[in-house]
Amino acid sequence: MTSRDQHPLFVILGASGDLAYRLLMPAIYRLYLAGHWHSPVIGFAPDDWSGDQYKDRVVDGLRQFVEEFSEDRWTEFQQLLHYQSGELSPDGLKPLAQKVGDSAAIFYLALPPALFGQAAQGLAAVGLSKSASAFRRLVVEKPFGHDLQSAQALREALHQGWQEDQIYRIDHFLGKETAQNILVFRLTNRFLASIWDAEHIRSVQITYAESLGLEGRWRYYESAGALRDMLQNHLMQLFTLTAMDPPSVWSADALHNHKVEVLRAVRPIAADAVDHAAVRGQYGPGSDGHRTVVGYRDEPHVAPDSRTETFAALKLNVDNWRWHGVPFYLRSGKRMQRDYAEVAVQLKEVPRGLFGAGLRNWLVFRMKPDERIDMVVWAKEPGLTLKTRPRVLSTPYRRASEMEYSAYEQLLLAVLQGDRTPFPRYDEVEEAWRIVDPVLAAWKTGQPEIYPAFSVGPSGQDRLMDPGTAWRRLGDYEEAGN
Repeated sequence: MTSRDQHPLFVILGASGDLAYRLLMPAIYRLYLAGHWHSPVIGFAPDDWSGDQYKDRVVDGLRQFVEEFSEDRWTEFQQLLHYQSGELSPDGLKPLAQKVGDSAAIFYLALPPALFGQAAQGLAAVGLSKSASAFRRLVVEKPFGHDLQSAQALREALHQGWQEDQIYRIDHFLGKETAQNILVFRLTNRFLASIWDAEHIRSVQITYAESLGLEGRWRYYESAGALRDMLQNHLMQLFTLTAMDPPSVWSADALHNHKVEVLRAVRPIAADAVDHAAVRGQYGPGSDGHRTVVGYRDEPHVAPDSRTETFAALKLNVDNWRWHGVPFYLRSGKRMQRDYAEVAVQLKEVPRGLFGAGLRNWLVFRMKPDERIDMVVWAKEPGLTLKTRPRVLSTPYRRASEMEYSAYEQLLLAVLQGDRTPFPRYDEVEEAWRIVDPVLAAWKTGQPEIYPAFSVGPSGQDRLMDPGTAWRRLGDYEEAGN
């Protein structure tokens, strides 16, 4: 099988799994419908399937998860699909190597994390990490380890057969419009440049709240928890995009260098200071008025004495000139009051409160329920007196007529194009683990605070806030902006 560099072979290891079924193949198919995908796809898995059986599996997923599915376009698209059964051992990968030949190729590890190292080394052992005439790329899904030590071990395993510039680590938050807009909005609007520092900004809050519970993910979640699942990776990446200094050139290495720089500037959390920098919670039973749900410990397969946190919050202090004295608050939780996510930048109040105290401005990059930018400002209330009221200047990222691309579609296209900017480098991953490792160690003992399902989370989160600051209410941006 041959392929030109502009249409490399796309090999999915773990092609029979849920990730490929629900996310990867629907994303690839939508890119094909939009005219952006022309690469042959080789599914690789241990299942003893024929090519037609593999296509049946793929089309079943497309019919479920692609609203724009077309039988006519499927007839065209399926010509790109091929299948190879085999194990991840060098012997099991040899038939795949014969199919790939000297073609340009991308290998996507849609596998359990415990198999990442084995798969990467197996591919290298049969010569698939190198080609004299074409590029080779390796795509790895999160999680990238479960602590700093395991992240370093994964990096060493990947680097045994692959160069760092060949490795693309998928953090799907970096494919979201909000993540991309944080940098674009910051770096293309001059009025922000002079206020993006500690002189003008009081605090930054990054929130990702979900009303959902486990949704069948108990096996993964019991071993992860909210800190590993959301804060160490997704929210930490949003933090770096908000706090990093502007790069002098737009390149992957320049961007990654600046992100690593701000991560290294985060003040280490001492073992005896964890309670002042981190809060954990676990949802109990509760009702939202329409449904009543059980608490986490009563979910199927969850240990009745589980200390896994379903809510985590961190306070980060950045010890550099730009952000000295500005707290960054990160929080994420399940079974929260509503589905809401944002990066909210709070500006300091004006020096003299001529029209009242507590008139806070916010710049909000909103991710859920819809993606948009909100600015909370104050203006005169119509009438005979000089009373003020908040107004929200709001704009969506996308016009109604513009096509919406999922995070996976954005990132798959970036992999095809060899654009490494939206993929974390190994030192970003390890610095993020360095920040949270002391918290993980402290949370091996003690218990999370129980909070009612469909609430705003544990009350203990308030102890992280500096005097004069408070958590923003989930979604109440249309009111006073706080």
